[in-house]
Amino acid sequence: MKYFIGAISVIVLLIIGYFIFIYSGMYNISAMDHHNKMTLWMMNTVRENSIKHNADDKIKMPVLSDDSLVKMGFVHYREMCVSCHGAPGIKQSEFAEGLYPNPPMLSKVAKDWTPQQLFWITKNGLKMTGMPAFGPTHTDDMIWAIIAFTKKLPTLTKEQYQALDNETKDENDEVDEHTH
Repeated sequence: MKYFIGAISVIVLLIIGYFIFIYSGMYNISAMDHHNKMTLWMMNTVRENSIKHNADDKIKMPVLSDDSLVKMGFVHYREMCVSCHGAPGIKQSEFAEGLYPNPPMLSKVAKDWTPQQLFWITKNGLKMTGMPAFGPTHTDDMIWAIIAFTKKLPTLTKEQYQALDNETKDENDEVDEHTH
């Protein structure tokens, strides 16, 4: 019985300590103050496992190699993604450098995610990262176009990206058909 009362007492003290910590304001939430290793590990592990769990093979994927889909995805990427994620020959915008965690350069990391995972991330966004959910403002077809381009991104040179940019300059009106 003593052990039971002792265990309950420890649990109650931990709960009280937890609430004191939460309400004290001691934890610095500034984007300039990086997380400690334990918090960073926990957040990364939860994020990666959540994406893998939610973005499974049940998500129906179109043929991503379709050139028209890739081109449409480029137009959307240029207008909505490049400021945070950069592109070959294009750095992240100044405001993106102040985000924490820093948005990944997709030209380097898109190969590490499956198309379904990238689709799920783009459609649903990621809490507390600055990554918005595009699902409320974009159709699945539009999101798949962005993913088709994003999967091609790691293979593009600066010159190829610029050529796509020049080729699609007049296609911005298509992106402006919906609300951002």
